Amino acid sequence: MRIISIRPEAPGGGNTIARFDAEISADVRMFNLKLVRSRDGSLRVYAPSAYGTNVATFAPELAADLAAEAMKSLGEKTKNAARAAA
Repeated sequence: MRIISIRPEAPGGGNTIARFDAEISADVRMFNLKLVRSRDGSLRVYAPSAYGTNVATFAPELAADLAAEAMKSLGEKTKNAARAAA
């Protein structure tokens, strides 16, 4: 699994931390996933919806792995942006 691209949410985006694209396996890529911090502080990953319903859902273990990889990628992106600005 790897994060292809991650886009931090602009301030005022509510509980949404970022949107990202992920290669889940060599056979599956998902785009525009949403990383959200729940009220209890846990991280959740949501797939986009179409026609008023979920496009995909994730088993808890896969969702946790996606959230962890997204947070790692977001941290790396933030570090790189800070270096570029310096």
